[in-house]
Amino acid sequence: MSTKFDPRFLEDLAKRLSASVPAQLSALKDDLENNFKSVLQAGLGKLDLVTRQEFDVQAGVLARTRETLMALEARLQEWERAGGGADRKT
Repeated sequence: MSTKFDPRFLEDLAKRLSASVPAQLSALKDDLENNFKSVLQAGLGKLDLVTRQEFDVQAGVLARTRETLMALEARLQEWERAGGGADRKT
C-alpha cells in the first residue's frame, strides 16, 4: 500500500538538504533543491507505507483481537477444568 507524502514536507526536506550544500555550490542551489525533491519523491514512493491514521486503526483492531483471544483462552481453560475437555466415546 503506497502513501503520498505531503508536498510541503518534501519541499521542506529538499530545502534543508540544499541548505546543507557548501557555499561554493550556492549557484546550483535551486537545481539541487529540485533534484533532491525528485529523488525523495521517487525513493519514498517505492516504500510500502501506511498513513498514521491507518496504522492507529489497525493497532486498535489488533488490541481488540488480543482481548478476544485472551477471553476465549480463559473460557477454554475454564471449560477444560470443568471436565468439558474429557474424552468421550460415542
